[in-house]
Amino acid sequence: MQANFDFYTSHDPVGSDASSGSIAMTDSFLTSPNAVEEPPVEAAERTQEPRLWRDDGWTARVIKNEDDEGWAVAMCKDGESEPALVGPWTMGRDKKNPKPLDAAAFHTLVKTASEVLRRHEQQLHAMLHKSLFVNTRTATLAVTLDIIPDEDDPYALLTAQDDDGVQLAQVRVRANFKLTRDTAQAWIESDFRKPA
Repeated sequence: MQANFDFYTSHDPVGSDASSGSIAMTDSFLTSPNAVEEPPVEAAERTQEPRLWRDDGWTARVIKNEDDEGWAVAMCKDGESEPALVGPWTMGRDKKNPKPLDAAAFHTLVKTASEVLRRHEQQLHAMLHKSLFVNTRTATLAVTLDIIPDEDDPYALLTAQDDDGVQLAQVRVRANFKLTRDTAQAWIESDFRKPA
């Protein structure tokens, strides 16, 4: 397990169909002082243990660091198979066991892991989406390239829009198509024919 930070690539409320139930719930029933309040679903899934903390859609797990004799913490977002963040974790007072997780540490880890995911998404968007403006004799056109990373058949969409955001043309191109001012200009001048 790595000791430094690594980058890796909502709980929906349970809905119910009123028409399918046999008991009709009226406003008076819902507001009755004798009505039993159900605990939130999230509370049932909350875990607060010294080496495992689960809350707010995140799980923090303190693990043995395979690279040295220390400890690490892995932060995993619900529904993801890989951790968003793996980092070193502090030793406890006995210098052998890890420091127990607590609310303050968990919230700091959630904030850090969320920021890592946000930066990763921004980087991924920047890799998959390119855009530039090309001045023609009559207008300024926005040309974009959106890469579709399909496992079997990756491709990209080359699109041109006018000043008002109206799409003038869109063609499917290779995923490795290089969008530059020159290639965009050549595409426009060819009356938006699909690049070779």
